[in-house]
Amino acid sequence: MKMNERLIVALDYPVWSEASKLVRSLPEAEHFKVGLELYLASRGEAVRELKSMGKRVFLDLKFHDIPQTVAGAVSQALISGADMINVHASGGPAMMKAALAARDQASAGRIKPLIIAVTVLTSLDDADIRLVGFADATASDVAVRLAELAKGCGMDGVVCSPHEIRPMRQRFGEAFKLVCPGVRPSWSEKGDQKRVFTPYEAMKEGADYIVVGRPITKAEDPLAAYRSIIGEMEAGKDGR
Repeated sequence: MKMNERLIVALDYPVWSEASKLVRSLPEAEHFKVGLELYLASRGEAVRELKSMGKRVFLDLKFHDIPQTVAGAVSQALISGADMINVHASGGPAMMKAALAARDQASAGRIKPLIIAVTVLTSLDDADIRLVGFADATASDVAVRLAELAKGCGMDGVVCSPHEIRPMRQRFGEAFKLVCPGVRPSWSEKGDQKRVFTPYEAMKEGADYIVVGRPITKAEDPLAAYRSIIGEMEAGKDGR
């Protein structure tokens, strides 16, 4: 898989016109993330527009509801053309299995989009984890537990902090996809992410995909920033 497929650019914009301008400034980029803000602002059109431009789309809506509702949401997400969607692992086994069943039914006869599970948000650290009720565990502990649950349900992979790449890779093998936000090049600010790695470190640890937003989208020269991150990823892959 090429690096420009593995680098997912997060289009965290309030309107599609701004996101579209950024996409067109990155002709080498192939993979983009559409989150809640842009999806709602564009009434879902952001996904269809990106697909019409020949791009891959990670639809980051983090479904978390009763199994029947999530199954219906997954079916609708697939109609939009998304290549990857996510649900919260904390929704439980029945919910994750319902999501997979909906994907399999909707994808009959064509390539199945990836369904991955969110473990612990990268904006949370160990103190936050204690506050939400995991008094005996760290953020990494909880992330690995949830990934194990997701793996057992048949999920294609998980969204996780780069800090969890190594233990998850060792436990779940190479086929289980690890999608990592919380990645910041050394020359950028951390923003609201607490558990971060550089692109070099994430690739060296064994990430399948990394998600980067503001270091590219807020850069004076987004294309130069994108190319710099690709370079760091290549170096990390070579350093494994």
